[in-house]
Amino acid sequence: MSFAAFSKDFGSNMFTSVENQFITKYLPQADGDAVRVYLYGLYLCQVAGDFDAATCARLLKISEQRLVEIFAFWEECDLVRILSRDPLFVEYLPVNAAVGRPKTVRPEKYAAFNRELYQILQRAQKDFKPYEMQRILEFLENNPMEQQAFLLVAEYCAKKDGEKLSCAHVLNKAEKLVREHKFTYEQVEADLADFHTREKELSRLFTLLGIYRRPQENDYAFLEKWTSLGMEEGAVAACAESLGKGSLATLDALVTEAHEKGAHTEREAREYLARRKEEADAVYKVARKLGVKVQNPRVYCEEYAEKWLERGYDGESLSALASLAMKLSYGFPEFDAMLDGLYTAGIVDDASVKEYCAARDKQLRLLQKIQSACGVIRKTQSALDMIEVWRSWNFSDEMILEAAKRASGAANPLPYMNKLLAEWKHGDILQPSAIPEHTAAPARTEYRSEAALSADARSERERWYAARRAKAESRARRAAALAEKDEAYSRAESAIKKDEIALAKAEVFSPATLPDIRRRLEQARAERERALQRLGLSDADFTPRYACARCSDTGFLPDGTMCDCYRKNKS
Repeated sequence: MSFAAFSKDFGSNMFTSVENQFITKYLPQADGDAVRVYLYGLYLCQVAGDFDAATCARLLKISEQRLVEIFAFWEECDLVRILSRDPLFVEYLPVNAAVGRPKTVRPEKYAAFNRELYQILQRAQKDFKPYEMQRILEFLENNPMEQQAFLLVAEYCAKKDGEKLSCAHVLNKAEKLVREHKFTYEQVEADLADFHTREKELSRLFTLLGIYRRPQENDYAFLEKWTSLGMEEGAVAACAESLGKGSLATLDALVTEAHEKGAHTEREAREYLARRKEEADAVYKVARKLGVKVQNPRVYCEEYAEKWLERGYDGESLSALASLAMKLSYGFPEFDAMLDGLYTAGIVDDASVKEYCAARDKQLRLLQKIQSACGVIRKTQSALDMIEVWRSWNFSDEMILEAAKRASGAANPLPYMNKLLAEWKHGDILQPSAIPEHTAAPARTEYRSEAALSADARSERERWYAARRAKAESRARRAAALAEKDEAYSRAESAIKKDEIALAKAEVFSPATLPDIRRRLEQARAERERALQRLGLSDADFTPRYACARCSDTGFLPDGTMCDCYRKNKS
């Protein structure tokens, strides 16, 4: 002990220094009791003599337990160190060396809140970690949201998520409400009621789309977008019902399309979707007849089908005309041009279309006979139009074929035939027996190079083989279609495909299940075989049976040499 000391009066007139960092960093986060205890303890550090915790608590008019709790708070802030609790002995640390952060909340302020939140978590069979609870309390301290409003958010999330409830989800939802300036219990309750309504709407859409999951936060953005577009709930549901299966992104594309077409109410949407389906059906029907593969019909609908249906053509008429166009090797552009001509000519209703198709079929059959008589002639509208003109001159098919025989070998058979028939019409020659002798001579053959003749022969040969292949493949497709229509066959075929995949997986991952899978496969294959026998089919019927087994109707043998089947059939 030093030989010198301050007197009592001298010590009473001294100063207790408080570091500025305590004032700026810690004092705003502490309540009045905590500040009083810290400052009085700091004063006692400079005063000699005995001074226990009970005396300090009595002077500050707080309980001894409260005094210990306050020093524990400052210990968490790294401002003091509790060396002993009974008796209480505290060591003050310098503020500038403190690395801790002051608590932003006092637990006692949220005691009732914590109890209610704990009950909500218990019902959800969930528990938040201490640091998660600290995040929640800091959120409430730093935002104007009422405690009861936050509890309402927590209860909503607990009911929605169940055991999957997370602190992050609760805070995200609360932060979203704060951004929307919804702080009170009434505001949050109204928002969640609206949210519940939108959740029911989303669940209904999910059912229509075949989506088997709960709505997520980002799903509600689609509802907000559709509402901003002016789409009624019934209109959106009609779009989902039309899709039948898909995602919200797919539905969004259809809803946006309906909005662009001015369909906002349920009635308008259903009318538009019915018209849209009719257009798509028309495109698919025409595509099947033309042999064109269509993946996305919307482009064809906007380019072609919409115009066709507006002009009065229905699905049956379009299908009949497409069958005719297929025989002319038409695609969509050529078919559309053909319909333009028919519309101009007034051929629109079913009766006129059927009459037109029947007339064209007769002309096509005659054109095939003309091809046999005088060589290669392309199947075109102009060729059929020429035949129509000849028939309007009252020439029989027999007379037209006589002209074709005389045009054999001509560079341009059809113009030569037209010249002959025009001469016969002028001379009123309508029977083969009345044809003058001098006109019976072969038409003058114009010079053609060997390369041109060879190219024509090659083209004819390729067309001949293509027709034979198409016939064989058509038989196989018809057999497959017949089998697929049978319910027993389709069920067995589906089971076989499923079990073959399961068998491959089981060989690697679960060998114990192999016997059961093999037994199911045998049963499915037996059922498939019985179905085929009942239909009078076999597996071989699903594979094209080409007329020439040597070249498979390609014209070439495996070694690359040409097959002689073409020459034998033509000789």
